[in-house]
Amino acid sequence: MNRRDFLAVAAQAPLLAAPRGFTGALPSPRQLNRQKLELTAFLHFGMNTFTDREWGLGDEDPSLFHPEALDADGIVGSLADAGIQGVILTCKHHDGFCLWPTETTTHSVKGDDIVLAFSNAARKRGIPFGVYLSPWDRNNAAYGKPAYIEIYRHQLTELLTRYGPIYEVWHDGANGGDGYYGGAREKRVIDKQTYYDWPRTWELVRQLQPGAVIFSDVGPDLRWVGNEDGTAGDPCWATYDPVGEDGGLASPGNVRAKDSMTGTRWGSQWMPAECDVSIRPGWFWHAAENVKVKTPGQLLDLYYKSVGRCASLLLNVPPNRKGQLSREDLDSLRGFQKLRQAAMSENLAAGADLKRSGKTWNYRLKSPRAFDLLRLREKTEFGQRIERVEIEARLRGQWSSAGSVTSVGACRLLRFPDVITTDELRLKITASAEPRLHELELFRNQESRS
Repeated sequence: MNRRDFLAVAAQAPLLAAPRGFTGALPSPRQLNRQKLELTAFLHFGMNTFTDREWGLGDEDPSLFHPEALDADGIVGSLADAGIQGVILTCKHHDGFCLWPTETTTHSVKGDDIVLAFSNAARKRGIPFGVYLSPWDRNNAAYGKPAYIEIYRHQLTELLTRYGPIYEVWHDGANGGDGYYGGAREKRVIDKQTYYDWPRTWELVRQLQPGAVIFSDVGPDLRWVGNEDGTAGDPCWATYDPVGEDGGLASPGNVRAKDSMTGTRWGSQWMPAECDVSIRPGWFWHAAENVKVKTPGQLLDLYYKSVGRCASLLLNVPPNRKGQLSREDLDSLRGFQKLRQAAMSENLAAGADLKRSGKTWNYRLKSPRAFDLLRLREKTEFGQRIERVEIEARLRGQWSSAGSVTSVGACRLLRFPDVITTDELRLKITASAEPRLHELELFRNQESRS
């Protein structure tokens, strides 16, 4: 599915009809569409890239931002070649520096429109483009006052009307603290629950980009997973009712993180987790971290612990001061893709004979198969019905337990410690209503074959 078709599908009716015999929360078409993007990329790029900071104060000279050989096409192309399915650019981080020529501040790029360069690059490669716009602005004199909310919404309007279809709008939970604030150089604390008036801001997103999903600690479409390690809980339910750190109302920047990791079984909202993590120790590029890039093996492990636990993986790959991806990051991405391909190259369960009796599913394989990885997918348009799956394999004429999983959802990956060879599998499913299992696949890691 190309980028245009992706956004067209996502912009359809907001809710699906409730399936018969099920009363749980259901995804919207935009959420179902977003579910197809299991592995996406963050691009943390901005003033911090040139000041060697993670969080700028907002008093930086705009002329410091000077990528000498910006190659947005090369960056997006390399990501797409490595199997990345979408990109999100940090259009404005907490320092308030804007990567597009905005009408709202002079603290922005003066020449090239960086957002335009990356949105065009994504369009050329046919992958969706998303925007990160920090609610906190340590440069703006109006931050903490009512006037800033209109400035923020104006910035959001510019991003959502100038750059074509947007697939995801990302709102950070960092809000308030020390800053430059137009020269005031003080600490400003805001009420995270009320200051931003989030419902009206989200209405604006719905109006301008109806196909876009909205991410924050409290969704409403995607939730933060509760850590920046790239790992989901086990289980990790797609339904969720966020709670504040004190047990009260939650808001972006105020959520009980341990609940975000697991979700809420029978929660009232469909709000899958997105796992964000950087390929480096920091979010922005730092020369000293060139030797600290995560290995392909580490990235694959994160993939199993995010995508393999019903979440999605948002992997940050920060451009360097030239405006390109560093060789170390590219090498790791390519190695990561090679490992994924080796682990899931051939579905050994293809063509299996399926027989079902109630909530027990029997798969008779064409011939004995040796595998060490299983993937299950649920038909989530009917909700998340499956509570638990017990997996048994017929070994030497006897049924033996092979493992179990919970919270199947969009994708569940189960790695087996040892290779299993069998010609028949049995799944015993515990479900809240008639289980809607969409897919079972078996794989053998090519690199482990003798």
